[in-house]
Amino acid sequence: MSDPVHPRRRFLHRAGAAALATGLLPLAPQPALAALAALPGAHALSFDNLHTGERLSTVFAIGDTFVPQALQSLNHLLRDHYSGQVGNMDPQLFGLLFRLRQALGTDEPFQVISGFRSPATNARLRHTGGGGVARRSLHMDGQAIDIRLAGVPLAELRDAALSLQGGGVGFYEKEQFVHVDTGRVRAW
Repeated sequence: MSDPVHPRRRFLHRAGAAALATGLLPLAPQPALAALAALPGAHALSFDNLHTGERLSTVFAIGDTFVPQALQSLNHLLRDHYSGQVGNMDPQLFGLLFRLRQALGTDEPFQVISGFRSPATNARLRHTGGGGVARRSLHMDGQAIDIRLAGVPLAELRDAALSLQGGGVGFYEKEQFVHVDTGRVRAW
């Protein structure tokens, strides 16, 4: 006897993929995005922005297909908290964070120290921030994020990020965060 759940899952997966492919999902209300979490291949992340106090839990992709509405919400949440400027975050960064959370075996939200950074903010921080801000920071391209995870030692977060070989990993023990980016593989 066949399991009636599998055909339903296949239908939901195909319907979700069709909605993504046709661009209909960006028009869907937020509860529709929450329903995506039940689909096979749903990739979800949660964030707490420590500077704005905002929180977001969202399904950012189904398999290899990104959810445009979720990406817009993530861009807003990870905006430059100094200027309010919203940039376009690299969707591959969210894939890297998803794999990082899986490697650590946690569902805790990422605590965001810094996401997108405007060129003006980056220049100001380079001159007043006491170092550690690159002239051509990947934060300005939406390819970098500075994070920590509640309950996960900072060194463990760094080691897990390094093991993924998904880009750059910076360890800022004194400042209590780990930098992760989708640039070339390197560590500092």
